[in-house]
Amino acid sequence: MNDHEHNRADLHKDPARVSGMFDQVAKNYDRTNTVLSMGNDRMWRVATTRAVAPRRGQRILDLAAGTGASSVALAGSGAEVVAADFSPGMIAEGRRRHSGTANLTFVEADATALPFADGEFDTVTMSFGLRNVNDPKKALLELLRVTKPGGHLVVCEFSHPPSPSFNGLYRFYNDRILPVVAKTVSSNADAYDYLNESIRDWPDQRTLSRWIRQAGWTDVAHRNLSMGIVALHRATKPRLTATPSAN
Repeated sequence: MNDHEHNRADLHKDPARVSGMFDQVAKNYDRTNTVLSMGNDRMWRVATTRAVAPRRGQRILDLAAGTGASSVALAGSGAEVVAADFSPGMIAEGRRRHSGTANLTFVEADATALPFADGEFDTVTMSFGLRNVNDPKKALLELLRVTKPGGHLVVCEFSHPPSPSFNGLYRFYNDRILPVVAKTVSSNADAYDYLNESIRDWPDQRTLSRWIRQAGWTDVAHRNLSMGIVALHRATKPRLTATPSAN
């Protein structure tokens, strides 16, 4: 293994180094994603916001919020939104861009040990961040813990197109075209090499649905976006069962 491959392998295993990678790309992250996704990232954000269905009076956690592009859309409803991310650089950039946005606060947070109370949020959502967590199953448990009984989970994540022919074209784009474009538009092409590898190694829609179910969520469902390049997963935290009467 050469040094270039070794560095990317280390990133995959070390949360601190992954966080540092996101710190480095924070300033141009949103613009780069729009270019690399050919504008689809905006459509994915709209679909996620609709699935969350934010309302005034709700408290919503947007985990892996990055610079807060998705959080701003949620806060526009009047809901109180907490934008959380494990990258200090992303949080700093988000605060710089959106300091005047009402109902929006930024918090540095580890998805596997969230600094929030049990049952604090009406809805928790995570876009394109679960696959970058060192222990995604633990993150799903933590998201369940901080959600109110009857509250909702919305996860938007890269997935695997079910059509073999389209999946082949998609893999060709990610493996051959994306690295060339990333070197042109990104300040850290290695970061996008890592992100491409993380997409390729991420489980498919059915597997992620099973992980969500195993964490304790119910009413687990998903729908594909962009022919399965992305999948939007939804689930509900079970309501507390009534305590049996002593009589």
